Parts: sequence; structure tokens; C-alpha cells
Amino acid sequence: MAAPGVRAPASELLIRLFRAGLDAADPAHCLPAFLPTNRPAGRTVVVGAGKAAAAMAVAVTAHHAAHGLGPVAGAVVTRYGHGLRAGEQAPGIEILEAGHPVPDAASVAAGARILQVAGSCAPGDRCLALLSGGASSLLVQPAPGLTLADKQSITRQLLASGATIAEINTVRRKLSAIKGGGLARQIRAREILLLAISDVPGDALADIGSGPLSPDPASTADARAILDRHGIAPSAAVDRVLAVPAGAGGSLDLPAVTGRIVASSATAVDAVARAAEAAGWPARVLPEVTGPARAAARAHAALIRELRAGGRRAAVISGGETTVSVTHVDARGGRNGEYLLALALELGPDAGVNALAADTDGLDGTGDNAGALLTPDTLSRAAAAGQDAAGQLSAQRSHAFFAALGDLLTTGPTRTNVNDLRIALVD
Repeated sequence: MAAPGVRAPASELLIRLFRAGLDAADPAHCLPAFLPTNRPAGRTVVVGAGKAAAAMAVAVTAHHAAHGLGPVAGAVVTRYGHGLRAGEQAPGIEILEAGHPVPDAASVAAGARILQVAGSCAPGDRCLALLSGGASSLLVQPAPGLTLADKQSITRQLLASGATIAEINTVRRKLSAIKGGGLARQIRAREILLLAISDVPGDALADIGSGPLSPDPASTADARAILDRHGIAPSAAVDRVLAVPAGAGGSLDLPAVTGRIVASSATAVDAVARAAEAAGWPARVLPEVTGPARAAARAHAALIRELRAGGRRAAVISGGETTVSVTHVDARGGRNGEYLLALALELGPDAGVNALAADTDGLDGTGDNAGALLTPDTLSRAAAAGQDAAGQLSAQRSHAFFAALGDLLTTGPTRTNVNDLRIALVD
């Protein structure tokens, strides 16, 4: 492979394909088609949360200005560093920033402010709710009897446990006064439009941001079973909240909400497939990936070997989100780095494959990178650099492994989030 900073043609193509997926899920491209074009009787009030929230707010205000829909007011919260870029404006919308993936005091303050904005809606107003991945950590109001520290502790344990995002959000909903429909209960507008960029497999609105405008489909018993399954002992305060015998959250006390998914994993995957075909690579789109990263790597390695054995050229593309159970205190990396390093070892030194795995939000786990790149000579270059591939995988240090080879993929905040993309060029 070329020296760091000078990518080989196959790696450059992989990056272009990844960026095609990002562009398709950019709020500037995917949101306007879902926005109303008629002026409301009252105000347009915007509430929102997620890594794409600032970019979504910019798209909303630009749309309103272009269609003469009147002023916009409201507030959204995004992750630190994911706010407005130089030259951008979202007139009337407060852009707040808070902690992710573990909530902080700013997350609680943002939750309080957005509840206040939601409560200001009058019946004749139109309420636009903008949600995207990351909202669960950014939009926080602990349930009665819980503190921010309680929320932080249980969040850290769930993130390290290997639990799926659906499982994590099931617990979060039961420990929150704003999730599981809590935000919707404050809105008195007769027209409520929820527009979401989905980062969850299956695109269930109750799981995106833990469903602040959606009925909670789970019970406290479901949440407790998840903690038990992953060996997590709740604090006394969390235990008390989950001890309340309650069924699934109903919709009887929620206002009517029209929900739309404006972009999802499929949006990005389809864009990557089209770009691959245009570049002369037959696209092989796999089902959405869930489950452990190493298991996904084994399955994909088997398919790649089969394609190579049959002499079938293909761009193998998948979306979705894997999981990693963190077992080392000094682990550094993310599910995409773990997947890609496991894939390299599964394929061995004669892999003959170029591949990319990256998170569409620009941050893979605890690293500062979106993901990484794999080349046919990754393992041989690693050996020459003194990198023990198997040892680094065992220690969950994929970031160090790919950093030593100059193969980290760093994008910075993308301000969208539609799960991960994995692309392998099999020739």
C-alpha cells in the first residue's frame, strides 16, 4: 500500500463509496422532501436531539425561508463538536451541545430546555421534532428518584456489556421522564411531525433516541431481564424504579404524532451500491448486520472466500450495527475496528481483499476515527511493524493496530448517523 496519507487506488475507491453513503444521509439532502410546504396557522416550533440535530435545524430553517413559511423557534441538542459550522445559520433555533455516549449535566439541562420549548406549543402551532442517533445520551431527564450519576453508571455498564442498541434503549426508557413518550406528553400542538434519521436496526421510532415521542413497547420486567442477561447489577435507586410493576407504556395519554424515517442504514447502503456499480463493481448487498463484530467478520470472510473461489468480482456491502463486549480496561477502538481486524485474521495473509468498515457518525467507539481500511497486505505490513494482529484483537486494541499501519479512517463529525458501513472489494 502507498505511504500514509497517499492511498492506493482501491482504498481511495472505498473512501469515495463511503462518502457516497454519507452524502445520501446528509440532512441537507434527505430532509427537505419530508418537510411541509404549507404555512401553519400558528408558529413552527422545533425540538430535536442527536448527532445530526444541528444540520437538520439548518435544513429546516433554509426550507422555511425558501418557501415563505414564516419564522421558526425552538431548540435542539447535539454532541459536542457537532454544532453549526462556519457560515451556517439556523435562525430562531437554539443549538445546544451535550455529552455522548454518556450523558452529562449539559444533557440534563438540554432535556429541561427542550421540555420547556415543547410545553410552549399552542394548539394552532406546528411542532417539528427532529431526531437522530445519539439523542438518548443528549436528551436526558432522570425518572423521579434517579440522579444523573445513576444514569451515567447504568449507561457505562450497558455500553460495555455488548447489549444491542434496542436493549440499551429499553432500559433507558424505563429510567427517564423524557423518553418513551415523555416529550410528546408536553406538546399541545394539534400537528406534530416527527422526522428521524435512524441509527437503529429495524428503524423502530421507539428506539431512535429511546422514543421521546413514541409509546414505550416494553415493561419494567423487560428492562430488568436485559440487565440480568448481561450480568449488570443495578444501583439501589435503579432497582427501586424497575421494581414498580408496570406494563408496557400505552399510547392513550400521548398526542397524535406523524412519524417519518427520512434516512436509515438502507439509504446509505443503496447509495454505496449505486456508486459501486457506476465504478464497475457489481454490488452484493447483504442483510442488515447485528450481533457480535467478530461473528459478523467470520460470516463475511466465508462469503468472501466463496466469491474468490468462484472468480466472482463484487463489492460486498452491508449496513447495520454490530456489538462488542468490552472486557479489557485499556481497550481502545470500536466495533468497526474490531470487525475489520477480525476479518483480516479470518481471511489470513492471502486475503486478496480491500475493505473498509466505519461508523457513519465519524466516530468508532472510543477512538477518534470513523473506522479503518484493510488491504491485501495488512497482515504482512503489521508483522513488519511489530504488530501482533491476534494479540491486539484479543486485547481489543484495534485502534493501535490500524494506527501503526496508517490505516485509520478519520472524517471528523459527519453530522449524520445511520449505523455502520462495511464495504469489501473482492476481485
